[in-house]
Amino acid sequence: MKPEYVLPDEIEKRSFEIISDELGDIKILDEIRPILMRVIHTTADFDYLENLKFSENAVKTALDAIKKGAVFVTDTNMAKSGINKPALKKLGCTAECFMADDDVADIAKQKCITRATASVDKASQIDTPVIYAVGNAPTALIRLYEHLQSGTFSPALIIGVPVGFVNVVQSKEMIMSCDTEYIVASGRKGGSNVAAAICNALLYMAGGR
Repeated sequence: MKPEYVLPDEIEKRSFEIISDELGDIKILDEIRPILMRVIHTTADFDYLENLKFSENAVKTALDAIKKGAVFVTDTNMAKSGINKPALKKLGCTAECFMADDDVADIAKQKCITRATASVDKASQIDTPVIYAVGNAPTALIRLYEHLQSGTFSPALIIGVPVGFVNVVQSKEMIMSCDTEYIVASGRKGGSNVAAAICNALLYMAGGR
């Protein structure tokens, strides 16, 4: 097998061509196809065709929120750094991660909770539409579930893709049991890179890319 010669600026385009070729005749709804394609591009994992779950109005609601200047809140700085900054700026959106904030650390210590839990509580005070992207901490999803149940915080969209073993599957199932808009990677797979990929796909869709 000989390597292809692909110009650096063409690598992403060629990657998407390969993904499309491998998908073949598999039917994918137009509104979720760009998201699935970008997640597969990020992970090289075609299992997301089955694993990535969408609530009925997830994409439409997210795009509407982006048009209103949504705040993307992530549970890791890695996910935040992976969100395309020019795309955010173009659409009047911002990205935040509160995990390293002093007040979050203090509250987490005082209440004996995780920083991810305290970060959700801080995000609940944001008065513009929130897209909450969780790629690492199931405790963030559990806290979001608690807010949804009590009516104290309802993000426009919850991206639930933490990776791992402890409470990962359970926390995702909790979100999918709620009356909320979500994009969730069922099972154990996910990660901050997947969370950022979904955020970017939504931004590119909203921006007409």
